[in-house]
Amino acid sequence: MNIEKLLRDNIRELQPYSCARDEFKGEASVYLDANENPYNAPFNRYPDPLQWEVKTQISIIKGVPVEDIFLGNGSDEPIDLLYRAFCEPRIDNVVAIEPTYGMYKVSAGINDVEYRKVLLDENFQFSADTLLAATNLYTKIIWLCSPNNPTGNSLNRNEIIKLITSFDGIVVLDEAYIDFASEASFATKLTEYPNLVVLQTFSKAWGSAAIRLGMAFASTEIIAVLNKIKYPYNVNILTQQHAFKALNNAEQVKKWVEILLDERAVLISKLKELSIVQHIYPTDANFVLVRVTDANSIYQSLVNKGIIVRNRNNVSLCNGCLRITVGTPEENKILLEELCRF
Repeated sequence: MNIEKLLRDNIRELQPYSCARDEFKGEASVYLDANENPYNAPFNRYPDPLQWEVKTQISIIKGVPVEDIFLGNGSDEPIDLLYRAFCEPRIDNVVAIEPTYGMYKVSAGINDVEYRKVLLDENFQFSADTLLAATNLYTKIIWLCSPNNPTGNSLNRNEIIKLITSFDGIVVLDEAYIDFASEASFATKLTEYPNLVVLQTFSKAWGSAAIRLGMAFASTEIIAVLNKIKYPYNVNILTQQHAFKALNNAEQVKKWVEILLDERAVLISKLKELSIVQHIYPTDANFVLVRVTDANSIYQSLVNKGIIVRNRNNVSLCNGCLRITVGTPEENKILLEELCRF
């Protein structure tokens, strides 16, 4: 695949900004190149613009070469950068499943790019042919999320592969919840699919939503484009330090995932006993989508009690549904006790 042909002309011709830490790599005893204050170490120094130390640890854990990893301010940064790199405003378009994560559409609006929605079926699945039928010569990106948000289910793997191999543009597969699923990640399949971008995050299984660190895995060529157009120091030193510490404690993350999966099973079992619950959709994530008798009133009652879930009643195909994140045993118990009152 020739990534250069997909790029916007101005991005292809862009001369990227070269920061001080790009021009010098390594360790030195005296730094007088970046107009930094020499006091208040270590916060006086600009962070590594390409986060090599963190990426090296991610590479070991994820089985992806360092050169095929991009780190951003949450997953929202690579989402936005992909629009800026490949989609010409008011000319190109993207296609996405519906319902799904809302930032794909918001970023399309910000970048003035047409956003084409294709409804999932009654089982919250898609067909590659249906998505491809929504494309045209100006479609640059197709967005998938698996396990999907807000539905919770993993998308059909064979259809994902069919879509990737049939589409001439970029396919983005958002795997924010992959650590809770039984399906394997596509991140190790990048050499097979040069047009694939896989998104993952530190916000879910890694318990680090506050540090705002997202990962994009793709071919070296696509990662080079994202690095070319990102802001120079997009990931601050505090985030890098916390991420490095977390990556060296990966066993704790596995334990959290095991606990949450056990709690998910308990929560689903207890929800099934409630008269207000009409249907619980299959989930491969750390949340469950539940159709209830009166989503709006139940949601508001929970809010009044200081219990916050997500009301998805107005989302496509999710009429009457609440999205409930799996919490601690104590948090789940409080929720269930309150739901029993209805």
